[in-house]
Formats: sequence, C-alpha cells, structure tokens
Amino acid sequence: MAKKQRVPAGTTHTKTAAGRNYKWLMVKRNKALYLFILPAFLYFFIFAYIPMYGVQIAFKDFIATKGFGGSPWADPLFKHFITFFSSVRFGEIFWNTIRISLYYLLISFPAPIILALMINEVRGTRFKKLVQNVTYMPYFISTVVLVGMIDLFFSNSGLVNQLTGMFGLEPVLFLQKEALFDHMYVWSGVWQATGYGSVIYFAALAGVSPELHEAATIDGATRLQRVIHVNIPAIMPTIIIMLIISVGGIMNLSFEKVLLMQKDINIASSEVISTYVYKLGIQKAQYSLSSAVGLFNNLINLALLIMVNRIARKVGETSLW
Repeated sequence: MAKKQRVPAGTTHTKTAAGRNYKWLMVKRNKALYLFILPAFLYFFIFAYIPMYGVQIAFKDFIATKGFGGSPWADPLFKHFITFFSSVRFGEIFWNTIRISLYYLLISFPAPIILALMINEVRGTRFKKLVQNVTYMPYFISTVVLVGMIDLFFSNSGLVNQLTGMFGLEPVLFLQKEALFDHMYVWSGVWQATGYGSVIYFAALAGVSPELHEAATIDGATRLQRVIHVNIPAIMPTIIIMLIISVGGIMNLSFEKVLLMQKDINIASSEVISTYVYKLGIQKAQYSLSSAVGLFNNLINLALLIMVNRIARKVGETSLW
C-alpha cells in the first residue's frame, strides 16, 4: 500500500489565507460592480432586515408606551399563536387565503408564458409591438383605479348588466355574491399583470438560438412542434425560477385589492390573513396578535419556498440556491 503523504504543518492555514486574500483582491478589482448593488443592499437591509427586530412582539404582550424592550413576554410564550389557532374564524380565514392564492397561481402563472410564446410567433414587427404595449399598459393602473373600474363595469347598474339587460337577462350581483369574489379578484389580476409578467419570457425567448429552429425546420417540425420542443425547453430554467418565486409568495395576496373589494355581504369569502392582520393591528390595536398572525403567514411562505426550491433542484437541477 502506498504511504499517505504527510501534509506539512501550516499548509492548510496558508491555503486559507491565500484564498481569503484572493477574494478581497477580486472585490477590490470589481469595486464598481459592488457599488452598483449597494443601493439594493441598503434598501433590503433597512426595510426588510432591520424591521425583523420588531417580530419579538408576536411573543410579547406589547404595550406601546413601554416599547419593544419594556413590554413583558407573553405567558405562555406562544399565547397569541394559540389565540389565533383557536379562534372561530381561523379555519375560514386560512381556507380563504389558500383557496384564492392557489386559484390565482394556477391562472396567473401560465398566462404570461402563453402570451409570450404566442406573440413571439407573430411575424409582423409593428403588430407584435402593438400587442406588447396594449397588454403591458394595464400594469400601470393603480389598485384603487382597478377596483373602481370593477365597480363601474360590474355593479348592479354597471356596463355589463346594462348590456345583458338589452338581451332581456336579469342583472347579476357580481360584487355581492360570495361565489363570484374569487373570479373577480383572480381574472382582474390576470388582465392587469399578464403583459408585465410576459416581459421576462420575451427576454428569455430572445436568447433562443435560431440554429435550433433551422435544424428543427429541416427535420420537418411544424411551428407548434418548434414551440413545444425548442422554445419551451429553452426557457424552462426561467419558468422554474419564476415558479419558485411565485410559490414563495403564494400567501401574500394583494392586501389593498382584497380590502377594497370587500363588502359586508361577501366578507365570509373575502377575509384573508393580510386583511385580518390589518384589522387586528390598525383598527383594534391588537399589535401582538396581528404580529403573530403575520409571522405565521410568512413562515408558511418560507417553508413553501424552501420545499419547492429543493424539489426543483433535485428534479431539474435549476433552483434559486
């Protein structure tokens, strides 16, 4: 058997020091690039990480006059979580959030991909740009204006009911029916965000090599076959990354939109965790309980993000980390 070579003492330390010096050398050499990411780093550090200090009030009986440090710890520590889980409305609120989130993800996620693939196959450059601009513009409509448009079009005396009334149909109470809240929320969101969401897929499709299409055409592939076997596999890494990000924020419904669309008559199907937190924390001043509910919501998002990222890494070798 060959003798194992003995590593001289201090070699490992020398290699570590050399590696550390090399990293700092690369940082110094690329300092301009690090300056570019400094604003983004400061933004997330100030507005995302520093506020995490306040998460502790979910485990305290928070008293505003005493502040974070002076407020006593809850007894038991998870008292506010237990209060929420044992609440009569917990099942209703949690189910509403899951139901609307999954419905929105199921419809809104493939819509930009389909739109990008369809527009990418358009031959006319002017018509392609026109469609891109028309589908992109709704994204710049504010949430308040969007909900106002929904009220104008779908109210009892709105445009939709006026048009159906011309054909002798009875008016439909779109905004008052609990069963229609999900559809109104989801499809209005799809209309608003699909064009904007398709931009990243346009960029991914622009990177597809024309040689792949030429080879597929020579082999006799139709346009649909080239879309399925060339375009989609080429943008699949982008699709997976966007899916992971979407699932990681699945519980974060648009708080403003849900709150503005809520009516007293549809509150049973429209109350979600984000609006419940707002009403607890702002309207009822139950800061500790609202923080516990919000923390519970974010922990679910974190768990889903880690799980989906791990599955994507094992299945397709594409992941966020």
